[in-house]
Amino acid sequence: MPTYQYACSACGHEFEVFQAFSDDSLTACPECKGEVRKVYSAVGVVFKGSGFYKTDSAGKSSSAVIPPAAPTPPPPAPKPAATE
Repeated sequence: MPTYQYACSACGHEFEVFQAFSDDSLTACPECKGEVRKVYSAVGVVFKGSGFYKTDSAGKSSSAVIPPAAPTPPPPAPKPAATE
């Protein structure tokens, strides 16, 4: 769930709130009931888990590098039938 920052226009109180994307924005300050506005700032993005980069969140004992499989030899050619 995202965290949103708000600042009160009346008293200057700043606070953070966890809200779902579908929730309405807050309009009243919890301190003075004055009008609040959202505060936007730059956000650093961290991708964790497998599938992004080889070095992401990899432990020292991780076996992240998998050697390629050896090619499979072709099946043997059929032997000709013996005729008498």
